[in-house]
Amino acid sequence: DERRHRGGESTERRRRELERRDRRNDIEKREERDRRERDRALEGARYTYDSRQTFLCFKSGHNEEHRRQREEKERRREDRDQQVEGEEQVEQEYEDDFEEYEEDFEEMEESENEGEEKKEPQHPRARWKKEIEAIQRAMDEENSRVESAQSPQMSKDQEDERKPSRASEKSQTQAPHRRSFIDFVAAKQREVSRKVTAKQKKRSAELLRLIDLDFSVAFSVLDLPPVNQYDMYIRSFGTANTRQAYTQCNEDNVDRDVQTEETEISQRWTQHPPEHGGACGEAPNKAHSEIDFDSQRLTSFLQSASQGYKVMVVLLEEEQAERESLRRHGSPADTMSFSDGSSRLNTGIPFLHGRGVSQVLAQRNTLMTVHVPAASHSDALLDDCTLICIWNIWEPSRPQKVLVYESEVRCCCFSPGKATLVFAGTSVGSVVLWDLRECASDHYRLTIEEEEWTFRQPTFSTDAVMASSGHFSPVTSIEAVPSAAAGELRSEVPLLASQEESSGLSFQLASLDETGLLNIWVVLEDLKANQAGSPSDLGLRPGGKVRLLHSSSILTVDRSSRDAATTGFFQTLHLKFLPTDSNHFFTGTNMGLVNHGTSHGLKATPRFYRFQEVGARPVDVTQIHFSPFKQHLFLVGCGDGSVRLHEVRNEQPVAEWRSSRGPVVALQWSHTRPGLFCVLDAASNFYIWDLLKSTTQPVITEKIHSDRVTAMAAFGDSGQNLYSGVVLAHQSGTIELQYFTAGFSTPSPAEVEKLESMVNQ
Repeated sequence: DERRHRGGESTERRRRELERRDRRNDIEKREERDRRERDRALEGARYTYDSRQTFLCFKSGHNEEHRRQREEKERRREDRDQQVEGEEQVEQEYEDDFEEYEEDFEEMEESENEGEEKKEPQHPRARWKKEIEAIQRAMDEENSRVESAQSPQMSKDQEDERKPSRASEKSQTQAPHRRSFIDFVAAKQREVSRKVTAKQKKRSAELLRLIDLDFSVAFSVLDLPPVNQYDMYIRSFGTANTRQAYTQCNEDNVDRDVQTEETEISQRWTQHPPEHGGACGEAPNKAHSEIDFDSQRLTSFLQSASQGYKVMVVLLEEEQAERESLRRHGSPADTMSFSDGSSRLNTGIPFLHGRGVSQVLAQRNTLMTVHVPAASHSDALLDDCTLICIWNIWEPSRPQKVLVYESEVRCCCFSPGKATLVFAGTSVGSVVLWDLRECASDHYRLTIEEEEWTFRQPTFSTDAVMASSGHFSPVTSIEAVPSAAAGELRSEVPLLASQEESSGLSFQLASLDETGLLNIWVVLEDLKANQAGSPSDLGLRPGGKVRLLHSSSILTVDRSSRDAATTGFFQTLHLKFLPTDSNHFFTGTNMGLVNHGTSHGLKATPRFYRFQEVGARPVDVTQIHFSPFKQHLFLVGCGDGSVRLHEVRNEQPVAEWRSSRGPVVALQWSHTRPGLFCVLDAASNFYIWDLLKSTTQPVITEKIHSDRVTAMAAFGDSGQNLYSGVVLAHQSGTIELQYFTAGFSTPSPAEVEKLESMVNQ
C-alpha cells in the first residue's frame, strides 16, 4: 500500500509539473505579446513628442541644438536597448534558477499555485499602462512649457505655417536629427531595478515556505566523558617533577643479582665409592663457550679434505695392487708379451652384471666405458638403460661416476682439456651431455646390496626440443672441435680438479649422422644453476648449468652422394678434425673414402683420400686417428682389415697394410711413442706397429680367443711414459689394463725426425 501510495503521489507530482510548465509557457507568451504592444505604444508616443519638438526647433532656428539632441537620442536609445537585453537576461536567469526548485513546489496546494499564476499576467499590463500615461503627461507638460516660452507677438501667419510644415516632419523624422526631449534612461533604470528587486523578493518569499532545517541528522559538538581516578591523579600530580616508568615483576622468581662472582663447580671421582655415573667426570663450564663458525673456510677445508681423501684412496689402491701382484707382476695368463703388468677394473658391481662393453675411451688417467643394456631383461630398473662409467686408472675398485641414458649410445667423447663433461650421440639422433661436476645429491640414488650408488641423468638433451636443427638419423660420431685454448688445459689428475678451476667452459662440439649431416654446437655454461629449470631451454635439466646451442649445419656429401644415401648406399661413419686447424674436417664413409671438407671458406684439397688402387669400393671406414706428435699424419682403419697411413696434403696413402684378418674395430696412436700405434680387429686380434722397426708388418700380434676383446683404447701421457698402455674390454664385460714395457713406452732419441724422414721417402 505504501508503494502504491508513493507511486500515486509521484504521478500526481508529474501531472502538476506538466500543468505548471504549460501555464508558465502561456504566461511567457502573453508577456511577450504585451511587451511588443508596450513598445509600439511607447514608440508612437515618442514619435509624436519628437515631431512636436522638431517643429519647435525648426521654427526657432536652433539647428545646432537639434543635431546635439538627435545624437543624444541615439545614444539613449542604444542604452535603452542594452537595458532591455539585460532585463531579459535577468528574467531568463530568474526562470532558470526557479526551475531548480520546481520539485520543492510539488508539496504546495494546487489552488494557491493557480491563484498566483493568474495574477502574474495582469501585473505587467497595468505597469505598462501606467508607464504610457506617465509619458503622455510628461509630453503635455513639456509642450505647454515650450509654448509659454515663445513670444506672445508670434503672428498668426507663423501659426498657419506650422500646418504645412507637418508634412515635412515625416520626412525629417526618417533622417537622424538632434532634438531636446525628456531623459527616460534614469526612469527606465529605476523601473528595471524595482522590477528585479520585486522578483528577488518574490522568489525569497516562495523559497522560505519550502526550505526548512533538517533535524534528522544530529552531531555531537562536545563529548566530555567523566574523568576516572587515574586520569584525575595524572592531571593533578603528573607534571609535579615526576616521571612514570613501567617494569615487569615476577614475584615468584627466586633469582637475584648479586655482586659476588658465581663459584665454578665440577664433579670428580673419588676412590670410595664412585657416586657419580660419569666415566671421566664433567667438563668445566668454560668448555661450553660459544664457537664462531666461518662457512667459507669450512667449505674450503672440506673440499681440500675431499681431495686429500681421494689421493689417499689412490695410494691405497696402488699399494693393494702391488701387494696382490695385480700390477706389474700379474700371472702369465693375464700378462701379454708387450705388457709389464696388468690390472682389472672392478666390473663385478651388481648393476654391471651381464652387460657387454661397446666402447672404451681414455683421456690421460681417466677412462670411460660404455655398457650396453643387459642381454637378459628383468624387472630391474636399469636393465633397459645404457650405462656409462667414468673410472680413474689409479682407483680401479669402483667407478667415479655412473651415467644413465634410456637409449642406445653409438658414440661418446670427453670435453677438451679436463674431463669434466661427457658427450654422447644416440641411435635416435639425439645429442646428450653430462656435467661431472654436479653434486651427487641432485641425482637419483639407489641402494644395491647395502651400498648406495648415484646414477646421473643427462644435464642436457636435444630430444624433441631441437627437432628443426637436430638429427633425424642415428649419430655415428661426435667430437669436440679442437682449439688452442682447449689444448692448453692440462691436468695430471682431471677428476681431482676443483669446480672453480673447471668453470666457465665454452667451446664447440660437432656431431655427424649417417646421412652426412654435420651439426656444429656451442657448449655454454651458465653462471648460476636454476633449480626450477630454464623456461626458454627445455632441454636443460633443473639444476644444470651447461647447455648446447645449435650453431650451423653442414652437408658433408654432394648431391649424388646424398641421393645415394637416401637409397641406403652411402653413409658417413666417422668424424675427425684437423688438430692444427679446426676449419678442416674428415669424414669416413662406407665406400672406403675419407671426405675432406671445410666448415667455412673455399673447398679443401684434396677432396678425398683413397686406396692405393684406383676407384672406390664398398668398404666401411671404421676409424680415423691423427698422430699426437705429427698432426698432419693420420691413420685410417677399414672394414676389410686394411690400415692406411695418410698425409693431409696427398690424396694417395703414404703406406697401406693388410695384416688384419677382420674389420678394424679400434685404431689409435701411442701417447708416448711417435712411431707406435695399436690395432684391434673384429676377430679379437691385437696388433702393435712400430714403424721405426718395421714398415711391413706389426711387431706384436696377440690372438685372444678365450674371451674375445670387443673394444680397445690407448692411455698415457707424454709426461709420464712409464704408465702408458692399452685398455682392453672383453665380451664377458671384464676390463683390463695392460701396461707397456719400457721399450714401447719410452721414445728413442730423434724418433719424430726419423718418422718424418720415413714419410717423405
